[in-house]
Amino acid sequence: MMEDIKVRASDFEAVKKKAEVLIEALPYIQTFNRKVIVVKYGGSAMADPEIQKNVIKDVTLLKLVGFKPIIVHGGGKEISAWLKKTGKESEFVNGLRVTDAETMEVAEMVLNKVNKRLVTMVEELGVRAVGLSGKDGGLLRVKRRYSDGKDIGFVGQITNVDPKILHDMLEKDFLPIICPIGMDDNYDTYNINADDAACAVAKAVGAEKLAFLTDIEGLYKDINDPASFISRIKVSQAKELIDSGIIGGGMLPKLGNCIDAMENGVQRVHILDGRIAHCLLLEVFTKEGIGTMIFPDDADID
Repeated sequence: MMEDIKVRASDFEAVKKKAEVLIEALPYIQTFNRKVIVVKYGGSAMADPEIQKNVIKDVTLLKLVGFKPIIVHGGGKEISAWLKKTGKESEFVNGLRVTDAETMEVAEMVLNKVNKRLVTMVEELGVRAVGLSGKDGGLLRVKRRYSDGKDIGFVGQITNVDPKILHDMLEKDFLPIICPIGMDDNYDTYNINADDAACAVAKAVGAEKLAFLTDIEGLYKDINDPASFISRIKVSQAKELIDSGIIGGGMLPKLGNCIDAMENGVQRVHILDGRIAHCLLLEVFTKEGIGTMIFPDDADID
């Protein structure tokens, strides 16, 4: 009898902890109800099927509790894999894929394939989703992008975002899922860096939050020192990190995108390790968070 009581007490404590988590999430749900959050999804978080399911579950849950999420996804690893199958080797210049006409054709095919897979996963969870490319409704207009003056092919630099199709989808309670393909003024097709696309979309729709799911935990003052992890940082401090030369590599353009988004109306930017299960929920619905949050200098984050 006593053992049964102990088991029931243990079960009660477990349930109580779950209730406490829900109560902690409540003010965040109230604050961001009906607010737009753009989630940039790519990197290793797309390569692992289990992590992919967790990410989609997180975004779907955000939708069900009142957020208006938009997913902007990449697919670079799958593009590279498919190019290899065709006998082409991937070539990069300053992190940008050199994209000739044949590579562009493969990239568009793969990104649309990834897009519809994500749509299917969301629909399986009971939420209506719509897959889009930047070509749909004139969403993403681009011009040819050069790298240090070098022509790298059909790589697009975004010149304009027309968010009407996104507003229409959100108003009709759909979850838009965007692959980063755009057109120029001659209606030629271009591949777009997914970080750039997510930033541009977040600015255009006036997103409350922009979340980057990456392959690292967030920002560090010293990447080799775990104790230097930065959980919260003001925009001005983020600029200082860039100016000081502390931030380098692939994080440099990503942080630049974060700052650009915040200077154009986005209220919060989050850099998260997409490989951690439910990182998005932990960041959005808990006070401590799990990644790095960038916020305006005049914001009261307490």
